[in-house]
Amino acid sequence: MTKYVFVTGGVCSGLGKGITASSIALLLKAKGYKVFMQKFDPYMNVDPGTMSPIQHGEVFVTADGCETDLDLGHYERFIDEELNYTSNITNGKIYSSVIEKERKGDFLGATIQIVPHISNEIKNKIYEAGITSKADIVITEIGGTVGDIESSVMMESLRQFRLEQGRENSLFVHTTLVPYLYGSNELKTKPTQNSIIELRRLGIQPDILVTRSNISLTESTKKKIALFGSIPEENIIEAVDVQNIYQIPMNFHDQKIEDIILKQFNLKLSTSKLKYWKDLIHTVNHLTKEIEISLVGKYTELHDAYISVVESLKHAGYKYETKININWVDSEALEKEVDLSKVFKNSKGIIVPGGFGSRGIEGMIKAIEYARVNDIPYLGLCLGMQLATIEFARNVCGVKDANSTEFNELCKEPIIDLMSDQKCIINMGGTLRLGNYECSLKEGTKAHEFYHQDKILERHRHRYEFNNQYKELLENNGLVFSGINEPSNLVEIIELPTQKFHVACQFHPEFKSRPTRPHPLFDNFIKASINNDNH
Repeated sequence: MTKYVFVTGGVCSGLGKGITASSIALLLKAKGYKVFMQKFDPYMNVDPGTMSPIQHGEVFVTADGCETDLDLGHYERFIDEELNYTSNITNGKIYSSVIEKERKGDFLGATIQIVPHISNEIKNKIYEAGITSKADIVITEIGGTVGDIESSVMMESLRQFRLEQGRENSLFVHTTLVPYLYGSNELKTKPTQNSIIELRRLGIQPDILVTRSNISLTESTKKKIALFGSIPEENIIEAVDVQNIYQIPMNFHDQKIEDIILKQFNLKLSTSKLKYWKDLIHTVNHLTKEIEISLVGKYTELHDAYISVVESLKHAGYKYETKININWVDSEALEKEVDLSKVFKNSKGIIVPGGFGSRGIEGMIKAIEYARVNDIPYLGLCLGMQLATIEFARNVCGVKDANSTEFNELCKEPIIDLMSDQKCIINMGGTLRLGNYECSLKEGTKAHEFYHQDKILERHRHRYEFNNQYKELLENNGLVFSGINEPSNLVEIIELPTQKFHVACQFHPEFKSRPTRPHPLFDNFIKASINNDNH
């Protein structure tokens, strides 16, 4: 029978529930158990697909094409497992499903209520994750903070779930804040006590407490929390601030959190296989070099909007024992910049990631042109590929009006255009080209050299495509189309072989990069940037 771990948060947001859940999953996997992860978000959007990255951060995309919360990126990077549509559940998704069933008459005329209809649907999503994944243990993170109105029905569902499954099949991990007051020089436990009380009001007693603080808890502080929280002292796990997030699982391991979980589940305690993770931590803590990479985007005021891109750059840096410093460049501000050499003077490479809409586009094109003209390694992702073809068409091929119909519906030279089957779609949500698509790589190209294979699978999230009517013109001027989705004849990768590294892809390679296994495109981009002597 599948066992279930629920990670909740109290006191305030931003305590690291996602990293806590990921660390627990990693440690259980290191014990030899098959794990799967879920995120329950209390907002009413069906998914984050139509939400602004500036408000909500990056939209992570799973292999099966589900648009999800960015926490799923942390999950996949930590446990190195592909997640799916059962991994991201929102209130919007739950309510939509129940209303759809009601409209079809599935409830046989019953009055639809929060309990039991909504709560049952939530429980069904938990069970579905266990059944479809066939995991030994499913770890589910509950978004928001205990006491939020939005998450109240989710907490009620978890109370019912515990009643149905018992302690031997379900376990609650509650994360709280233990602040240190510098005026009185003491740790304060009252916020944690109140958070546990709030959880109890909802009918849930936590089994494990993860306490976030900037210093270690004193013995007396731990005893006090244990007494007032009715939690065994050994079940209070300290989450002291660290500079390297990869240290967190090892800190939890030292406190035997996975053993506590397995004992409650009556599961075997085997030896943990964590050498690979310890080696990663050692590498990250002993980087001998550093370089600057310029990230040119339109959502740079919230760095979480590009979190997978940044992590992927770091992963590649680890391989070459190099710290990656990000030069955040606002593409809209870059449109007014006259001297780009000042902006990029210390940068060894330039990357333009994905995005939607016309704002800041010309600034990105200026950055791409600067990289090409000065032979600075360039990596374009999704929008970054589309703009690279527009820049090349304008400045190399002489197609002065080259543009995308996304930015100008009436443009005379639509280098980038909608697919024919997309032009009649009105709704934005769920109409993108999403998830894994196959790409065939052309022999003799850099892309083929990087991947060492003929066909690859990469994750997509976009609506517009390169217009093949311009393919011959760009090829005749030196642009190589090195990756093609053959079933639809869609361009996936472009490159300029005369440059040190000028490669762009229509997909999002950042979603598949791992700390111990950097993605081939990021790997070779950072390698070229390290070897770049232009600056």
